[in-house]
Amino acid sequence: MNRDAFAAGERLVSPAYVRQGCEARRSHEHLVRQLLEKGKCPEDGWDESTLELFLHELAVMDSNNFLGNCGVGEREGRVASALVARRHYRLIHGIGRSGDISAVQPKAAGSSLLNKITNSLVLDILKLAGVPTVANCFVVPMATGMSLTLCFLTLRHKRPKAKYIIWPRIDQKSCFKSMITAGFEPVVIENVLEGDELRTDLQAVEARIRELGPDSVLCVHSTTSCFAPRVPDKLEELAVICANYGIPHVVNNAYGVQSSKCMHLIQQGARVGRIDAFVQSLDKNFMVPVGGAIIAGFNDAFIQEISKMYPGRASASPSLDVLITLLTLGSNGYKKLLKERKEMFLYLSSQLKKLAEACSERLLHTPHNPISLAMTLKMLDARHDKAVTQLGSMLFTRQVSGARVVSLGFVQTVSGHIFRGFMSHSNDYPCAYLNAAAAIGMKTQDVDLFIKRLDKCLKTVRKEQSKESDVPAVDNDGKTGNVDIEETTLKLDNVLLDTSS
Repeated sequence: MNRDAFAAGERLVSPAYVRQGCEARRSHEHLVRQLLEKGKCPEDGWDESTLELFLHELAVMDSNNFLGNCGVGEREGRVASALVARRHYRLIHGIGRSGDISAVQPKAAGSSLLNKITNSLVLDILKLAGVPTVANCFVVPMATGMSLTLCFLTLRHKRPKAKYIIWPRIDQKSCFKSMITAGFEPVVIENVLEGDELRTDLQAVEARIRELGPDSVLCVHSTTSCFAPRVPDKLEELAVICANYGIPHVVNNAYGVQSSKCMHLIQQGARVGRIDAFVQSLDKNFMVPVGGAIIAGFNDAFIQEISKMYPGRASASPSLDVLITLLTLGSNGYKKLLKERKEMFLYLSSQLKKLAEACSERLLHTPHNPISLAMTLKMLDARHDKAVTQLGSMLFTRQVSGARVVSLGFVQTVSGHIFRGFMSHSNDYPCAYLNAAAAIGMKTQDVDLFIKRLDKCLKTVRKEQSKESDVPAVDNDGKTGNVDIEETTLKLDNVLLDTSS
């Protein structure tokens, strides 16, 4: 209600009470006004009543919610289900226009305002997280892989002779397919083993650029967040190489916003060399549903160019989700989550190291990876080829999600390219291992329950292996031979039925 409405209400209810209600309303409006004036994430999170008031105010600015609106077009924000309308706070028109995802829609002022303020808040958070000189960003309703594709397609217009993308190997299908989908040929640079870590082979990157010719290379496609024992690429050195050869540099920063180390690498790379764009997932960094990403960079004009490359309007759902989340948390709440994640990484590291030592295994030494950890599985791999993968099945059945068990020698074909040792980021990593990550939102109880269940699964697999090696089997001819692998698997499958802690 506005001031006139409150004044009219004083004829029905005591003026003192109405004025009190008016003041309460103004406190909500003050928060909204500050948000729109500053365009920054509030330090303290909003309560739900302020959030819903704000979203309602945005929604009534869209033409589909006008009283007496007469829509005679093909896209008028008509929604058949009231439940769907409520799910989206009646913000139905989406964001952008047919030629530009960042453009303002004439009949959707509220949704357009939502889009602008969301991008502004996300930019503020990227600066807070460790990239203070980022110039521009926008939320795109696609996951990380397709968002990378959009970046590559934008670069195509700048580098029409380019056919190749230089890509230090990271065994994750979507980032590889993002290059194929854009119509380019990935040039896979194998990593080098330094201690336990798999690191960027800078000499191989530069050699391939020289061999192919800089004009034929679209960009270098590097990675920050990754599964140990692979560690973030040497972004500073790669950025210098890109600057020296005049080659663009696109960074896959999928879940790197939550890591100050990953963000520092991006900031430093832009300072000493060249980084054209970096892409990060909304769900992995801000705990919202899958389906959105942030494309950011240090050149405002180039980021705008990428946004204009997106064809047509877009869903507002990812923008709405991250806006609600950031206004709920506030910058202080998000900083608290970042701090807790670091603490959880240290805790997970200590607990996994204790378990590894108790099992005669070893926590791999990967100090350059700030999110993911890896524990060797040499005792399993040395005895039984399938025991390693069986451990992964057991963990999943016991409701442990996110842990990855990597066996040796697995071959995978992705879009016609053969990867040997797939999932280990290397053709011949020395041992099988198990991954676990300390990501944003993880709690102490998650770590404790994971360690407890992993311990139980390891003991069960080893017990089954002991039985297999100690008890001779008799084949159909009555001769002693090796235990049948299907029989052993059946025994282990029976164990999977036990889903207790």
